[in-house]
Amino acid sequence: MRGVLMLLALLAAVAPAAGQPLRIGLKDDPDILDPTLARTFASRTVFIGLCDKLFDVDDKLGLVPQLATGWSWADQRTLRITLRPGVTFHDGRPMDAEAVRHSLHRHLTMQGSFRRGELTNLQAIEVVDPLTILLRLDAPSGAFLSQLSDRAGMILSPAAVEAAGRDFGRAPVCAGPFRFVERIAQDRIVLDRFPQYWDAARIHIPRVTFQAIPDNTARRANLQAGALDVAMQVEPDDVPALRRNARLRIAQAEELGYQVITFNIANGPRSRTPFGQDARIRAAFEAAIDRQAINQVVYGGQYTPTVQPVPPASPYHLRAIGPVPGRDLDRARALLREAGATTPVSLSLTVPNSPDLRQVGEMIQAMVREAGFDLRLNAMEYASGLAASNRGDFEASLTAWSGRPDPDGNIYHGAHSRGATNEGKYADPEVDRLLDAARAETDLPKRLALYDAAWRIAIGRDRSRMYLWHRMNITAYSARVRRLQAHPDGLIRLQDVRLD
Repeated sequence: MRGVLMLLALLAAVAPAAGQPLRIGLKDDPDILDPTLARTFASRTVFIGLCDKLFDVDDKLGLVPQLATGWSWADQRTLRITLRPGVTFHDGRPMDAEAVRHSLHRHLTMQGSFRRGELTNLQAIEVVDPLTILLRLDAPSGAFLSQLSDRAGMILSPAAVEAAGRDFGRAPVCAGPFRFVERIAQDRIVLDRFPQYWDAARIHIPRVTFQAIPDNTARRANLQAGALDVAMQVEPDDVPALRRNARLRIAQAEELGYQVITFNIANGPRSRTPFGQDARIRAAFEAAIDRQAINQVVYGGQYTPTVQPVPPASPYHLRAIGPVPGRDLDRARALLREAGATTPVSLSLTVPNSPDLRQVGEMIQAMVREAGFDLRLNAMEYASGLAASNRGDFEASLTAWSGRPDPDGNIYHGAHSRGATNEGKYADPEVDRLLDAARAETDLPKRLALYDAAWRIAIGRDRSRMYLWHRMNITAYSARVRRLQAHPDGLIRLQDVRLD
């Protein structure tokens, strides 16, 4: 309803294009705007305009310098990074090697940091001179450099961090093309063009307004009516109608991430259930679900069903794992009998409060009922659901991961006992050993073998999670928006984007 009211309110005379902001509709309200503490895709969408990183990835997933100008390995454990001269934060202070040291140290040590698991190999940070920094690792790492192309590589103003402490996310100060102006929770985030940006000549939009519109129909209607310029995460069944609209365009690319159900295995009292303690019951739950049917009914067959965290287009896709299994009710019921489970097995599934994912939850609810489960759905706003899962207030949770170019960013965080998003607190020493070894390995076939072995324990044997599908990142936008390109990570690079 709020999205529809906003649509009516914004259907007014259009001002000249030169003074207009770029209005972007988000599927979810971002969580905290602090790169150290944030974890949602919606926050990543905002950060792409707010906080530059040491490195970015191009449309082929190659690493390219951003706040850095280059890098070299002095040896297998010593990374030398040279920094871009003349860069200033939004508060006017210089972005230099000391600021990089300060930000990386905060990412690594701050209580509650979701970046700590991405930087675990980082042992020491040394400032060589104002534009050079050395990062010393405790072991060789084939994955470390790619971590600096996301939030772990975002550099924050030390002065602003020290002044705000844990409240930094209320008014973040970074070195991106846009500076923070205001945030109204569950409504909008406003960023203004930063005139002193190091690459200011490529920024043509004076203001970006991000509006949280979880309802897919309302987000699409706002775009069609001109109240939005860009709609993120469009549903596949909306694409045909949007393509028929001559005033709209579509950009899409298969995502790097996945949709997943995380099971609470050892995170507090809600894990102490037959479902949380017996992998056979979790295997029965999975056997009762038809991934392909859900994909066809809810998403028009546009997504790719999966049993693993790495999409088929990636060179790290674990092809030895085999095809996605179909639904097998007989096996599901047999597993419940083998486990000695009393049916119906009671279980709660937290689902994001969006129409498509509520529908997914309802289909899963109906499917597993036939096998002997009594599944209750708990719909929550996305960021609130993540917070509940993190503190152990869930039994199973339907969530998503937007994906990273290197497979470590898709696997380690959810399967390692120290993984930042391992909400179920799954832990197995052999899986930890394999994932640590994969981080240190630079030979592709050897890395794949390590990940395959870890998968067969964590997923194949222990059923710590249930991977569902790889989504298609679909962005719809007004024909007045120029030079907007699809990117594999689903994010919009605002450099060179224009609004006619």
